Amino acid sequence: MSALAANAGLKQYLLVTGNYWAFTLTDGALRMLIVLHFYTLGYSPLAIASLFLFYEFFGVVTNLVGGWLGARIGLNKTMHIGLLLQVLALAMLLVPASMLTVVWVMAAQALSGIAKDLNKMSAKSSLKLLLPDNAQSALYQWVAILTGSKNALKGVGFFLGGLLLSLWGFQGAVAAMAGALALIWLLSLVLLKKDLGKSSFKPKFKDLLSKSTAINKLSAARLLLFGARDVWFVIALPLYLSSHFSWSQAEVGAFLAFWVIAYGAVQAFAPAITGRSSGRQSGNNSTPDATTALHWALLLCVIPALLSFALVYSNSAIWVLIVGLLLFGAVFAVNSSLHSYLIVSMAGRDGVSLDVGFYYMANAMGRLIGTLLSGWVYQAYGFYACLWVSSAFLLGTVLVTWRLNSAAKAAGQ
Repeated sequence: MSALAANAGLKQYLLVTGNYWAFTLTDGALRMLIVLHFYTLGYSPLAIASLFLFYEFFGVVTNLVGGWLGARIGLNKTMHIGLLLQVLALAMLLVPASMLTVVWVMAAQALSGIAKDLNKMSAKSSLKLLLPDNAQSALYQWVAILTGSKNALKGVGFFLGGLLLSLWGFQGAVAAMAGALALIWLLSLVLLKKDLGKSSFKPKFKDLLSKSTAINKLSAARLLLFGARDVWFVIALPLYLSSHFSWSQAEVGAFLAFWVIAYGAVQAFAPAITGRSSGRQSGNNSTPDATTALHWALLLCVIPALLSFALVYSNSAIWVLIVGLLLFGAVFAVNSSLHSYLIVSMAGRDGVSLDVGFYYMANAMGRLIGTLLSGWVYQAYGFYACLWVSSAFLLGTVLVTWRLNSAAKAAGQ
């Protein structure tokens, strides 16, 4: 790659990342705003979970169809559509309080879910095209930085949501975010490269489903991985902190913000962590494989179960919970970065968004299942049950990753 091409690629990478950052801030803040605002209005955990039903469901559909759309019209356009839809979703929540019914909020969240996954699919897919095929170590680092920084900013968004809710109220916070994101959208229209990721062929709807066994297995592992996180993190954890430990809205928002920021930081440094742990690091060059993913999935699998036991028998439950959360977050972050790199690496270069979209469809399905279970299991059986369901999901991740690893070894990869 020439210096000029590398410089141009870096500029586009920074634009894609900045775009993704801006979107993520509003996405994290909006989620925290809705959870805390509607909890104070007396909504049950299951009712709050239902507010995100369409958000997660349309994420499933969007990743599948969005990958096809990105291959046909270009990833820059799908990213711009995602930003605009998020502005419209925020605008929908500016109606008078009497109109903020469950159905209306679910509709707004449906738009937001479409927006989020169009934006994420576009950002992750574009990385494949900004580097040559022989730069796998650099690709791993770029994916890790994009993913880690995004999640760190999502944590900032959690804090921002709780803070803005306390300072300006629900509508004031939403209005500020809508205005800021509209400006980012206008800048992106001007600066982002045209036709990025547009395939040389016109993919048909039959091309939506992945035909790669490895990608199918990795997608199944991703579904179970994110279901395992969200089954206790999305609804159960903030409500448990609020009800069991009497934390205020600002305290819940600040703690979850710190957790996600730390989680994102670990993701960004995953190439260094996995390089050292696997013994394959040479300078900055280390590329993980299915074996690496299997080892880290095994480590993660036992953490929620151990945390549940520790909470039952500890006299300092809050500190046990905090330490357990930080440990889970760190190991989960490495797992997430490994998966994010593996899918971009495995995806075909021409029409990359088809494979990446299918994979993130599975990611969204895991989040949907986890979100629904988070509200239902917590309401019916309590917080500890959510942790046990999480461990069961992670056991599934281990089994699927083991099969992926076995297939890769049989193929001599």
